[in-house]
Amino acid sequence: MAPLPGCLDGVTSCSAGARGVSVRAPRHAAASRGGDERPADYISRPPEEEDLTVPSPLTLADIDAAAAALGDRVVVTPTVPCDGPELAARLGAGTSVFLKLELFQRTGSFKARGALLNVLALDEEGRRRGVTAISAGNHAVAVAWAARTAGTHAKVVMIASANPYRVELTRRYGAEVVFAPTAHEGFAQVDEVVRTEGRTLIHPYDGRLTALGTAGVGRELMMQAPGLEAVVVPVGGGGLLAGISSAVKLLDPRCEVYGVEPQGADSMHRSFAAGEPRGIERVATIADSLGAPYALPYSFELCRRNTDEVVLVNDDALRDAMRLLQREAKLAVEPAGAATTAALLGPLRERLAGKRVGLVVCGANIDAVTFTRLLAE
Repeated sequence: MAPLPGCLDGVTSCSAGARGVSVRAPRHAAASRGGDERPADYISRPPEEEDLTVPSPLTLADIDAAAAALGDRVVVTPTVPCDGPELAARLGAGTSVFLKLELFQRTGSFKARGALLNVLALDEEGRRRGVTAISAGNHAVAVAWAARTAGTHAKVVMIASANPYRVELTRRYGAEVVFAPTAHEGFAQVDEVVRTEGRTLIHPYDGRLTALGTAGVGRELMMQAPGLEAVVVPVGGGGLLAGISSAVKLLDPRCEVYGVEPQGADSMHRSFAAGEPRGIERVATIADSLGAPYALPYSFELCRRNTDEVVLVNDDALRDAMRLLQREAKLAVEPAGAATTAALLGPLRERLAGKRVGLVVCGANIDAVTFTRLLAE
């Protein structure tokens, strides 16, 4: 089956000054279901009673087992240098930039990794009942694909303002789509789907399996571009940053990890400032994929432990970065996919000058009309 494009969901970010530490702990022991024998690379769902507010750290063994469970169902996406003359002139001499092209992942974004890992962990009854999700678009696409790949079915709640292109992709993968007016109402609606239909919720950004999926992005990046001194990650709800930051700090505690979020969707930023998960009243950014209404304990805690700082960028900076990536790297990305470039050109420019920097390009689920309009604004 040829992969179709598709991407992520919306969430928040993290704020300045939180130093990350590398923590190693015994491997998470998930409860077996019915005492049955499982393959060595089987990743089980965490037991219901697990305290997700104080997550045990991910380990390299966890991350390797998750990668083995996913196998060749997902793509080992390339990491390439970005050294065009415009970027070099704007950054100054000595800064080396490497792009982790996760936009070439199945469904068009990193979301495929965590979604499939969650679906593969379902028992027979869970697959019979099916799965559900809440998303501004990209997570919905990934869950629809993961459900079809694993032989189950999906019913997803999408925000009414979701890009029609992402809605179409979700339906093409066979999912039933229902709409909610806002993200807050969408989370309530998906809870009702779980209650009435018995479907398993595949959360867009919280939970151990999701973090293990996204940790694979960080592991690949560190292997593909040895000697990185900093890694910059886009932040919505924090699922991508939780996994990548964990992997980076395990592999090289000296490598700095920065998160970046839009000014109009800063729930993780507020959470870092408060020292606990917080929400926002509304999302106001062109980067709808990074528009989560609130942070949640599991991903927040992993981000807090392993992230050096989270910076903010505005929509004009995102548009500028989209234009630059199109000119210099020939990439047509959605606003979320340009967030790390915007951060490097803006708030992180002086701090990372002369360093070897990895930028995660998280997705590119955008239609030509919207892409052209955003660049023209």
